[in-house]
Amino acid sequence: MLLFLDTEFTDFIDIDLISIGLVSEDGLHVFYAERNDYRIESASDFVRAAVLPQLGSLPNVICSREGLTLRLYDWFRTLPEHVKIACDSAHDRDLLWDAFEDGLPSNLDPRLVELAWRSEDARFNAALERYYLDSGFLRHHAFHDASALRAGWLAVKR
Repeated sequence: MLLFLDTEFTDFIDIDLISIGLVSEDGLHVFYAERNDYRIESASDFVRAAVLPQLGSLPNVICSREGLTLRLYDWFRTLPEHVKIACDSAHDRDLLWDAFEDGLPSNLDPRLVELAWRSEDARFNAALERYYLDSGFLRHHAFHDASALRAGWLAVKR
């Protein structure tokens, strides 16, 4: 199973996970969480303007760092035996790995499907744009960005 991942975080230098979104290739498995204990003082001006205003709009997603770790392990236990992560940034992968704290779930393949190179693909980019236009969602929300990556992947795969 392929999972599309996106995260939002405070800053590239003083990095602290704010939110995380995962969506399976078939769209049937989704995960989204927002941390309530990230270091807000570390948030860049960009994050304060583009990311933080989008938080708090979904029910039952807010948790602490410890709560996030537990939720992630619980969710991964519901997934098939072999899961791979697809994302467009190593930062996303690293933040997910860090969120697990005690090691990766046994069903998670540590090899990453890198999507950054897809930014050169017109079909991939058009599908991303179409996702945001059709859904009305904004960029820089971890769940919607993961969903947009999925849309781009599916467009290229077809």
